[in-house]
Amino acid sequence: MGRKKIQISRILDQRNRQVTFTKRKFGLMKKAYELSVLCDCEIALIIFNSTNRLFQYASTDMDKVLLKYTEYSEPHESRTNTDILEVGAGTPEDEEEEEDRVTGLFWDC
Repeated sequence: MGRKKIQISRILDQRNRQVTFTKRKFGLMKKAYELSVLCDCEIALIIFNSTNRLFQYASTDMDKVLLKYTEYSEPHESRTNTDILEVGAGTPEDEEEEEDRVTGLFWDC
Protein backbone atom coordinates (compact mmCIF):
# COMPACT_ATOMS: atom_id res chain seq x y z
CA MET A 1 0.00 0.00 0.00
CA GLY A 2 1.48 3.34 -1.08
CA ARG A 3 1.56 6.63 0.70
CA LYS A 4 -1.04 9.31 0.12
CA LYS A 5 0.09 12.10 -2.19
CA ILE A 6 0.22 15.45 -0.43
CA GLN A 7 -0.48 18.88 -1.85
CA ILE A 8 2.80 20.74 -2.24
CA SER A 9 2.24 24.20 -0.80
CA ARG A 10 3.64 26.26 2.05
CA ILE A 11 2.72 24.88 5.47
CA LEU A 12 0.97 27.67 7.36
CA ASP A 13 1.48 26.43 10.92
CA GLN A 14 5.01 27.40 12.05
CA ARG A 15 5.48 24.35 14.29
CA ASN A 16 4.33 21.89 11.62
CA ARG A 17 6.52 23.66 9.05
CA GLN A 18 9.58 23.34 11.32
CA VAL A 19 8.91 19.64 12.01
CA THR A 20 8.48 18.97 8.28
CA PHE A 21 11.65 20.93 7.49
CA THR A 22 13.68 18.92 10.00
CA LYS A 23 12.40 15.55 8.77
CA ARG A 24 12.75 16.36 5.08
CA LYS A 25 16.19 17.93 5.55
CA PHE A 26 17.38 14.69 7.15
CA GLY A 27 15.79 12.66 4.34
CA LEU A 28 17.39 14.84 1.67
CA MET A 29 20.82 14.53 3.28
CA LYS A 30 20.38 10.76 3.55
CA LYS A 31 19.47 10.57 -0.16
CA ALA A 32 22.52 12.70 -1.02
CA TYR A 33 24.75 10.34 0.98
CA GLU A 34 23.24 7.28 -0.69
CA LEU A 35 23.67 8.78 -4.17
CA SER A 36 27.30 9.65 -3.45
CA VAL A 37 28.06 6.11 -2.28
CA LEU A 38 26.07 4.24 -4.94
CA CYS A 39 27.27 6.31 -7.89
CA ASP A 40 30.70 7.33 -6.58
CA CYS A 41 29.97 11.02 -7.19
CA GLU A 42 30.69 14.22 -5.32
CA ILE A 43 27.71 16.02 -3.79
CA ALA A 44 27.42 19.39 -2.10
CA LEU A 45 24.09 20.31 -0.57
CA ILE A 46 23.47 23.80 0.84
CA ILE A 47 20.24 24.68 2.65
CA PHE A 48 19.20 27.99 4.20
CA ASN A 49 16.07 27.80 6.33
CA SER A 50 13.50 30.60 6.68
CA THR A 51 15.63 32.29 9.37
CA ASN A 52 18.77 32.11 7.19
CA ARG A 53 20.38 29.37 9.25
CA LEU A 54 22.83 27.37 7.13
CA PHE A 55 22.81 23.57 6.86
CA GLN A 56 25.25 21.78 4.60
CA TYR A 57 26.22 18.29 3.51
CA ALA A 58 29.20 17.37 1.38
CA SER A 59 30.29 13.90 0.37
CA THR A 60 33.88 15.17 0.37
CA ASP A 61 35.35 18.56 1.30
CA MET A 62 32.72 21.28 0.70
CA ASP A 63 35.32 23.89 -0.30
CA LYS A 64 36.82 21.58 -2.94
CA VAL A 65 33.40 20.76 -4.41
CA LEU A 66 32.41 24.45 -4.53
CA LEU A 67 35.73 25.40 -6.13
CA LYS A 68 35.22 22.68 -8.74
CA TYR A 69 31.70 24.07 -9.36
CA THR A 70 32.86 27.68 -9.79
CA GLU A 71 35.63 26.65 -12.19
CA TYR A 72 33.40 24.34 -14.27
CA SER A 73 32.74 25.83 -17.70
CA GLU A 74 31.19 22.94 -19.66
CA PRO A 75 27.46 22.77 -20.42
CA HIS A 76 25.56 21.13 -17.59
CA GLU A 77 22.07 20.28 -16.37
CA SER A 78 20.50 22.90 -14.12
CA ARG A 79 16.99 22.84 -12.62
CA THR A 80 14.76 25.35 -10.83
CA ASN A 81 11.40 25.02 -9.07
CA THR A 82 9.70 26.12 -12.30
CA ASP A 83 11.35 23.31 -14.25
CA ILE A 84 10.17 20.73 -11.72
CA LEU A 85 6.60 22.09 -11.78
CA GLU A 86 6.52 22.01 -15.58
CA VAL A 87 7.58 18.36 -15.61
CA GLY A 88 4.89 17.57 -13.03
CA ALA A 89 2.22 19.24 -15.18
CA GLY A 90 3.00 17.03 -18.18
CA THR A 91 1.22 13.92 -19.38
CA PRO A 92 2.02 10.52 -17.85
CA GLU A 93 3.98 9.68 -21.00
CA ASP A 94 6.06 12.85 -20.58
CA GLU A 95 6.78 11.89 -16.98
CA GLU A 96 7.91 8.40 -18.02
CA GLU A 97 10.22 9.89 -20.66
CA GLU A 98 11.61 12.34 -18.10
CA GLU A 99 12.16 9.51 -15.59
CA ASP A 100 14.01 7.48 -18.22
CA ARG A 101 16.14 10.49 -19.13
CA VAL A 102 16.96 11.34 -15.51
CA THR A 103 17.61 7.69 -14.63
CA GLY A 104 20.08 7.58 -17.49
CA LEU A 105 21.85 10.60 -16.02
CA PHE A 106 22.24 8.87 -12.66
CA TRP A 107 23.81 5.83 -14.27
CA ASP A 108 26.26 8.09 -16.11
CA CYS A 109 27.91 9.25 -12.85
